[in-house]
Amino acid sequence: MIRSVLEFLEASEGRFQDYCAYEDSRERYTFGRAGRTARAIGSRIGALDAHQKPVAVLMEKSASMIVAFLGIVYGGCCYCPIDVSMPADRILTILSVLKPAAVITEPAQAELAAGLDLTCPVWLFDELSQEPVNAPLLASVRSRQVDSDPLYILFTSGSTGVPKGVVVSHRVIINNMEWLEKEYDFRPEDILGNQVPLYFDVSDHDVYCPLKFGCSTVIIPQEHFTFPANLIAFLNEHHVTAIFWVPFALSVVANLRGFEAEVPKYLRYVFFAGEVMPLKQLNYWRRYVPDALYCNMYGPTETYVCTYYNLDREFSDDETLPIGRPCGNIDILVLDEENRLVLPGSGKEGELCVRGCTLASGYYNNPERTAERFVQNPLNSAYPEIIYRTGDLVSYNDRGELLYHDRLDFQIKRLGYRIELGEIEAAAGLIPEIRDCACIYDRGKQMILFLYTGTQLDKRVLSKTLSGRIPRYMMPNKYIYLEEMPHNANGKIDRKRLKELYV
Repeated sequence: MIRSVLEFLEASEGRFQDYCAYEDSRERYTFGRAGRTARAIGSRIGALDAHQKPVAVLMEKSASMIVAFLGIVYGGCCYCPIDVSMPADRILTILSVLKPAAVITEPAQAELAAGLDLTCPVWLFDELSQEPVNAPLLASVRSRQVDSDPLYILFTSGSTGVPKGVVVSHRVIINNMEWLEKEYDFRPEDILGNQVPLYFDVSDHDVYCPLKFGCSTVIIPQEHFTFPANLIAFLNEHHVTAIFWVPFALSVVANLRGFEAEVPKYLRYVFFAGEVMPLKQLNYWRRYVPDALYCNMYGPTETYVCTYYNLDREFSDDETLPIGRPCGNIDILVLDEENRLVLPGSGKEGELCVRGCTLASGYYNNPERTAERFVQNPLNSAYPEIIYRTGDLVSYNDRGELLYHDRLDFQIKRLGYRIELGEIEAAAGLIPEIRDCACIYDRGKQMILFLYTGTQLDKRVLSKTLSGRIPRYMMPNKYIYLEEMPHNANGKIDRKRLKELYV
């Protein structure tokens, strides 16, 4: 019985002591080094006696950052990666919700950490990695761990303007790794090429597949995604065999015709998740890299990966790519507006709901929002059974595969990120000159439109003000000033009318 992801690390450490687990342009961690360093960090964390409490990681993406995660888990805590490129105000908002037991950082982020005026201990990774290992303490910490303990907390965009911290347990990752083992053929010789940030759940495959399968992850320099020729050369130089990327990254390669000069020679698996994958760009990949297995993975942070579709046929550019079927040990319920089950073959649409051990534990320090989404299964009144309501509208095709249609609320997926349009509106609402505002999304052009009334502002001034309050990936693409904002009969902003006029 596996209770902790550390059991994966220790098994691979025993079998592949000197094999590379994680690598970036500056550091290389064998399984042995990763284990030793993580236990050193865990010895300092464990001495806090902060069982199950979060520890924030304020570092640039690196192999060392992954090892910091593992060290925090050794110390009996859960980790929370922080995007260091976010505005300081948003980081402070996250930390006010998190109330971390400690923060792990690096010299490059020392000024940022100092400006946050933290009251908890702030430690440098390099110093922690030299800590003497306290084996009795680590054994005592481990004896208390169970698979429902929190492993990490990831903050996602919140519709109220306050980001939500999704609490994910060991059990979720253990289940996913065991499912990957049954469904695919990962080997110690495999090399994963990391693209996504480590504060994004898609990166979990890059973090945990090495621990489970004895393979390795190499972190791809971000600048290579601007120059596909360099990107493909990197994949081939490092013999990358599997990628878990967001569709935006795959699309960049296709849009810039990245395979004209060179193609990936070693890719066996191309997994993608995070948003809808455009088929025109996917077909480009399939033409040039035809022997790889392509898999469309679906799942919000609250459910991790809960459905998948291994491409088994050709699709035209204007078709809809299925999100497929449930992964192992997961069940999908499609419910209509009356909470009745929508069955395959009915032709009806409904909200995708998820049950099983893939569910997150809820939102950290936010019982109200947790109760809104993590609810009692309406099909079961006999005993407590929690399901997660994704807010995604789906249906079944004639093959029994799930098709994604749209959101039931105002949440969108853009550039691989999940964005609550309400968070942009909340940030803009603090600008004194703005009276009313609304964000709408042009899905065809993948553009966020920001519409507002009040005093007309110079677009550059408005953009600069917002950039200090929200991350870069949430910034609107277009600003539209209105004399009056349309409202419906209930007095709410008529977003449907706005879409009719501007999308």
